[in-house]
Amino acid sequence: MPDSDETFKPDWTTLPPPSTPAGGENPAEKNSRPNGQKNIPTEEVPSVEGTRRRLDFLQSTLQKYPAFLAGTARFSEPSTLEGNIENYIGMAQVPTGIIGPLRVIGNDAQGDFYVPLATTEGALVASYQRGAKACSLAGGVTSVCLAEGVQRSPLFKFNDLRYLMEFLAWALGQVGTFEEITRQQSRYARLESVKTNIEGNHLILTFEYHTGDAAGQNMVTLCTDAICQYILAEAPVKPEFWFIEGNYSGDKKATALSFSNVRGKKVTAEIELPQVLVSDLLKTTPEAIAQYWRSSTLGTIQSGAIGAQGHYANGLAALFIATGQDVTCVSEAAVGITRMEVTHDGNLYASVTLPNLIVGTVGGGTSLPTQRECLELLDCYGAGKAKKLAEICGATVLAGELSIAAALSAGHFTSAHQKYGRKK
Repeated sequence: MPDSDETFKPDWTTLPPPSTPAGGENPAEKNSRPNGQKNIPTEEVPSVEGTRRRLDFLQSTLQKYPAFLAGTARFSEPSTLEGNIENYIGMAQVPTGIIGPLRVIGNDAQGDFYVPLATTEGALVASYQRGAKACSLAGGVTSVCLAEGVQRSPLFKFNDLRYLMEFLAWALGQVGTFEEITRQQSRYARLESVKTNIEGNHLILTFEYHTGDAAGQNMVTLCTDAICQYILAEAPVKPEFWFIEGNYSGDKKATALSFSNVRGKKVTAEIELPQVLVSDLLKTTPEAIAQYWRSSTLGTIQSGAIGAQGHYANGLAALFIATGQDVTCVSEAAVGITRMEVTHDGNLYASVTLPNLIVGTVGGGTSLPTQRECLELLDCYGAGKAKKLAEICGATVLAGELSIAAALSAGHFTSAHQKYGRKK
């Protein structure tokens, strides 16, 4: 990578054509989007004219016009909300902005993406936009979905440990039957493993599933309940009582167990930013960012947090709201590790790892009007797109980590929030 202003003077308004990986196809060409895309029209204070320019930009660039988001279409069919809401009275309107292009080089997400973020926090979209621009100008974020798995962990109570062990020996011999019950319950769920945890006369069986393109919480609950009904009917030893969830799976909470394994989808993403780009665009240095990262990670360790990261929840919550994910899953999805260091060439290497991304592109809230439009902007609506969405999530989180670390390392964090986060 070039390391001086004399050798690296990018045009900040236009992306260079992405480089072709060794032995591979140009990722942007695979995504059938034009090279040299311009950034979206930005503005600090929302206006009717600025909004129109961005909508026109999306129409001309992606051939997609988000009519419900733009207000030109109106939702009028409450009956379609079955399975999403009870006691319905209307829609909570959350302002939605867009960042991009964010260039992603992944197994499933390849090309330039315009990422919708729904939030009421001023400065968030501007910060993620800056990080996205830096990532794209550096050639793109490599983002890969490494593993998948969603768990449900029923608890069984026995009279004593002897009965528990007899029950367990029988249950572990029934895994083939459990797999068949799963197939009968769902076309998409696949039972991957059964794990055990014993505490006195309490037994927790953790059933881990692959859930296809759905986030999967309801799917794994239904499958596990059917398995448990079979267990209660057929087991030679009956539990005194049982619960469908023993609060062990990590559902809706940050846990060390999920952090060290996977819950949902595990994604890791990385990038190397040339030092001149860090200087010109992020207004700091690789050394200052790396120093901030080391110091802040020590602070994180002292606080007893699970993982070490800056603000995963910011971008994930905004992206989850926009795309119809279960927003409460941010409590577990926002666990992960950020790493930043200076390379031998003086550039900045940065990576994020998120082991608990609960996301889906079918079911849940993904088919609601504005949420579907946001997924369609990402080409992530429908079957076969969940891993692609997860890789975009990883790249988006990395863009946000770079921007906030730059602001904090350079002393710009407060002034940025004064500028963007307060009404004048």
